[in-house]
Amino acid sequence: MLETIAFIGLGNMGGPMAVNLVKAGYPVRGFDLSEAAKLAARESGITLCDTAAHTLTGAAIVITMLPAGHHVLSVWSELVEVVDEGTLMIDCSTIDVDSARRCHALAAGAGCLSLDAPVSGGTAGASAGTLTFMVGGEADALSRGRPVLEAMGRRVVHCGSAGAGQAAKICNNMILGITMAGVCEAFVLGEKLGLSHQALFDVASTSSGQCWAISTNCPVPGPVPTSPANRDYTPGFAAALMLKDMRLSQEAANSTGTVTALGAHATELYDLFDQLGHGGEDFSAIINYVRSQSV
Repeated sequence: MLETIAFIGLGNMGGPMAVNLVKAGYPVRGFDLSEAAKLAARESGITLCDTAAHTLTGAAIVITMLPAGHHVLSVWSELVEVVDEGTLMIDCSTIDVDSARRCHALAAGAGCLSLDAPVSGGTAGASAGTLTFMVGGEADALSRGRPVLEAMGRRVVHCGSAGAGQAAKICNNMILGITMAGVCEAFVLGEKLGLSHQALFDVASTSSGQCWAISTNCPVPGPVPTSPANRDYTPGFAAALMLKDMRLSQEAANSTGTVTALGAHATELYDLFDQLGHGGEDFSAIINYVRSQSV
């Protein structure tokens, strides 16, 4: 029988990830504060627990998927007081590198292996089991955790030691935030110049402008039927989450003395968009902000 997994954080990402573990044959014990998340988890075959610590009963692997670094540190600080030595602890949240490294230290102090393993692929990837995991931690921890990660994703990339997974995720999402902002500006410029969305897509998607923000998450309806633009910008990857990741990139840039002018400007754009009440829309909806500023 496969090892029992404790899964803490059963929201939009964690819920379907845990369900894929159940589908792969893993016994999963779960915890979340949301009643809706708990109901969905129970219906999917996850054994619900009253507290985060209670999920550890009989579990050999712990996975957390939580909103921010302080949430992860709080939960891990609680867990290491009761976790069995030798347990593998994996955090799949997107958090700052310092918090990730502090979590590794907590796990080591309790005699546990640990990985930071943030994901790329959004809610669609979480449901389909096609996520990419960017992993930080030691090779023996990854060797043990790889089958579990592969049950939830398509690709597992070992980025380096403790915190390296978060570093890769922050850099990747800064690229994505900048790229989407640029793609949106280009499509609005194209509109002003009389280009159809399809014509610009057909050129850019097969030329030097090709990128994920065009080919997969195209910010205008039509050219990519599965993009959020065809669902009135229902995420997907919400603008508020993109803002969170962009802020993490700027915190990292400031702490390392790195100049990220484009990253800083894109962060400002997503911040303004969020302040206008659009944080719950897909991040590609920022094209509407660009249009509103283009007179």
